[in-house]
Amino acid sequence: MESTKLFYNLYTNTFHIDKTTAEYLNVISNLIVIAILGYLIYRLVKLVGSKMIRKIAAKTKTEFDDILIKNKVFLNLSRVVIFMITYAFLEYIFIDFPELLNHGKKIINVCIVISLILLIKSILSSIKDYLRTLTIFKDKPLESYVQIFMVFLWLVGLIVSISILSNRPLARFFTTLGAFSAVLLLIFKDAILGFVASIQISVYDTVRLQDWITMEKYGADGNIIEINLTSVIVQNFDNTITSIPTYSLISDSFKNWRAMNNSGGRRIKRAVSIKMSSIKFVSKEDLEKLKKIELIGSYVRDKSNEIEKFNLDHNINKKILINGRNLTNFGIFRKYIDLYLEQHPKINKELTLMTRQLTPTSKGIPLEIYAFSTNKEWVIYERIIADIFDHICASVSYFDLEIFESPTGNDIAQINSFK
Repeated sequence: MESTKLFYNLYTNTFHIDKTTAEYLNVISNLIVIAILGYLIYRLVKLVGSKMIRKIAAKTKTEFDDILIKNKVFLNLSRVVIFMITYAFLEYIFIDFPELLNHGKKIINVCIVISLILLIKSILSSIKDYLRTLTIFKDKPLESYVQIFMVFLWLVGLIVSISILSNRPLARFFTTLGAFSAVLLLIFKDAILGFVASIQISVYDTVRLQDWITMEKYGADGNIIEINLTSVIVQNFDNTITSIPTYSLISDSFKNWRAMNNSGGRRIKRAVSIKMSSIKFVSKEDLEKLKKIELIGSYVRDKSNEIEKFNLDHNINKKILINGRNLTNFGIFRKYIDLYLEQHPKINKELTLMTRQLTPTSKGIPLEIYAFSTNKEWVIYERIIADIFDHICASVSYFDLEIFESPTGNDIAQINSFK
């Protein structure tokens, strides 16, 4: 008790200040001393305590203590302890001012509440980070659960703080809160919808962290880097960031490429248009030329022998080429591409593989390649497609086929020059 009057005695006995002024100066001096001591203790814990804890954590096998240090759990705990010590000294600091003592207790109690919330937040963040190291939780939206709990905790903390400052019982605030529930639901609508969506995403395994998704509505085309309470953050392949409301992943349609990444290949589905006027029946001279192509030679020989036998057996008049059965340059070319893909080292032979005609258009007959590349990495995948279509474009002339191209200005100029 006498120690709290130290400054008072100093001011009255040494400086001969009147009692009333000395009492005020005594309170101010005590507050300054407590503030300095609290700051020094905090810095001591932060510097010395942190080093000691880091040394202890470095010797342990578990990573959880390192995560606790990273999320400043011990510093937040020290802050709570400092405010509790300060609360214990308030009666001695404001011994002459019971009104100020009451207000001081209120303020310190609110500080303790806020410090406890920050401590709980750091503990929850540590638990989240630790669970993230486990395989089963690595791609789960844990941030959403932490955030919804923190929203609830801050709401409770706000109510408790108001109750402390106003000297009103908590029961009255919770009763009032029930009356304003509709307003609160409106205010926290996005948070509630996001929380529900996060649960559905986890239960149905709709998306995970690092999943590649495409959502045209929001211009998203990239990997998910964060799933929180109100939004899903997507890093697009052009390094831009797109934020999608979490609930949209439940209410709107989107494309998740995870199944493709987990499968045996990435689909190739691309076409080249063949000029229809270049398609024709193959003559004997053409067959002899095509037999020299190693990849298709045996097929041409076997097929031409089969067709020739059929036409002889049925006495087909082959003086006119259209009679009977015939091979076409387009049909042989399709078979050639089939055989080319079957021997391609980067094409998965266990998945669907075919070359097919699509519906003819004013721009020719589309010849579509439908196959799956063994490598699913985007850059390599595109190079595989480019190599395949480079070969197709270079091969068509050997079958007397042409790829359709819309006439350019130079083509029209050449036509006009002949007139």
